[in-house]
Amino acid sequence: MSKAVRTMTAGDVLSVLSLLHEARADVWIGGGWGIDALLGEQTRDHRDLDLMHRRDQEPAVVAALAAAGFVETLDWRPVRFVLTAPDGQQIDLHPLVFAEDGSAQQASLEPSRPFIYPTSCFVTGTIGGTSVPCLSAQQQVYFHQGYEPTDHDRHDMAQLRREFGIATHF
Repeated sequence: MSKAVRTMTAGDVLSVLSLLHEARADVWIGGGWGIDALLGEQTRDHRDLDLMHRRDQEPAVVAALAAAGFVETLDWRPVRFVLTAPDGQQIDLHPLVFAEDGSAQQASLEPSRPFIYPTSCFVTGTIGGTSVPCLSAQQQVYFHQGYEPTDHDRHDMAQLRREFGIATHF
């Protein structure tokens, strides 16, 4: 019997990043934790941790997380996959293929329209006073379009508008 999803704390995020750093895997935080990293403070609870990773480093990412008890619970490769810990923590992983110029692409459900990551979108933020790799505010806005937003999405976009004066779609 599987356990319910447990919210991810700042400590959980930093622990996961430490494991992946030790495995020499490059990752960037997206989603709600990525927005909170840009803001430098936690503004809401997070049910998961969205991480972008180099697709060629995926074996190291999966092995490091498996050693910490995470198992694959959803496989939508090449777009994304989810690993879940015994206590219910979830990590939503997004494989990226990098170009020589430092930009990247992620497959989408529409193969002719991959998600584009310009070099400038790979920035740093802060979680719990620790500098962390994350996606830029502009990239976050890019990913929050083309679907019906949740209350969390509306909250996150309001935070970006407030902090960065950035235009959002909702």
